Amino acid sequence: MKLCIAFAAALCVASASAAQDKPKTRVIVEDGKEMTLTGCVQRNPDGSLALTSAAGKDGDASSYILTSLETDSDERLDDLKDHVGHRVEIKGKAADRGDGKIRVRTDSGKTETKSEVKGDLAGLPFLGVKSFRMIASVCP
Repeated sequence: MKLCIAFAAALCVASASAAQDKPKTRVIVEDGKEMTLTGCVQRNPDGSLALTSAAGKDGDASSYILTSLETDSDERLDDLKDHVGHRVEIKGKAADRGDGKIRVRTDSGKTETKSEVKGDLAGLPFLGVKSFRMIASVCP
């Protein structure tokens, strides 16, 4: 619970700064459980992407905020923007499973802030996208 509060506080600080200098904030999944999930790509109100109704081999349905992996650029996320409303299969790392680790980077042009969160990240459903493929052009 304390971890979620600390992470939420970090995002609030980034949001407050965004109103002033419009910094760019990136959440990067650095470690977690390798997963293959099928679900629907949706756009969040803040413009980020989510995988909704995500189900894997275990059949557990949930939602994930889609983000980058440390070694990757944002190109895959840019490609996913063309698939909003489509059903896709995504391979990546789920930060809320296994030994999750995420890094938050905020760059305002004047300063750069880095935060790292690791351990039990239940409640922080970030999925670092390694690869994806479209399954259907519509979501149920």
